[in-house]
Amino acid sequence: MTRAIRAAIGALLALAVTACAPPTAVPSPGSGGDAASATKQLIIAALGGVGLQAADAVKPYRPAEAASVIGAARSIVQVQLPDDPDHGYIVIYSAGSATTAEKLAFDQAAFVASPSGGIQYPPGSHFILRTVDTTVIFFTWSPGTSPDARTHLIEDALNGIGIGVPVGS
Repeated sequence: MTRAIRAAIGALLALAVTACAPPTAVPSPGSGGDAASATKQLIIAALGGVGLQAADAVKPYRPAEAASVIGAARSIVQVQLPDDPDHGYIVIYSAGSATTAEKLAFDQAAFVASPSGGIQYPPGSHFILRTVDTTVIFFTWSPGTSPDARTHLIEDALNGIGIGVPVGS
């Protein structure tokens, strides 16, 4: 069994254990709570399936965001890209309900497609916005400027999680 398969199986087992555990009364400050942890495990498992590893980000990261998204609790995961160690950030926003998560995702999609939001990102950027229960996944990258040839695998992996929210026309 390859390391990637073992990592994916381990992440799926961790997710199953997390799903069976009783909910905690208070989410940890700034982390977004159990839903964010479950979404993070889904992301790590999906990335493992394409041969990538990720962990909690050690450096601060904040993408350009819609006004409604700025106050949302968030978790940041960084994919390990040896040829691009300063990128690969995936943001997990936490909302109080699936309806609120969907609204935040559509607000962020409208923002990055707008002239004021669009200038915050390189031309030709790809935006991945997905909802999973009460969370929103946001990842962006630019094929024209990404120094690591594996970056597209992040997009591929994330597109298999949750429900996609279209950006632009």
